[in-house]
Amino acid sequence: MDLTSIFITGIVFGTIYGIIYLLIRKKERMALIEKGLDANIFMTEKISKKRNNLKYGLLSTGVGLGILLGNIFVNANLLEEEVAYFSMIFLFGGISLLIDFFLERKMK
Repeated sequence: MDLTSIFITGIVFGTIYGIIYLLIRKKERMALIEKGLDANIFMTEKISKKRNNLKYGLLSTGVGLGILLGNIFVNANLLEEEVAYFSMIFLFGGISLLIDFFLERKMK
């Protein structure tokens, strides 16, 4: 199977999911506003989004470092290609999530 068809299928389903998610979210917010409830719950979402941005940024950096170090190990003939890439990606991805955990705990 061609990778292009997989990406196109993923993009189509992702777009449909995103549109439906946004429509449902808008209806929920409008219902809360109509009932006169406090809008503070919307502010807590912004704070959690900032923390998620930190988490995803650290995870992306860790995965990038894992790919880079895996490539270095392959070129130096220290590890086989599959082992080098997968182990380094998971190792640095996990380390970055641990760093995020300790940073969030420190912020609280």
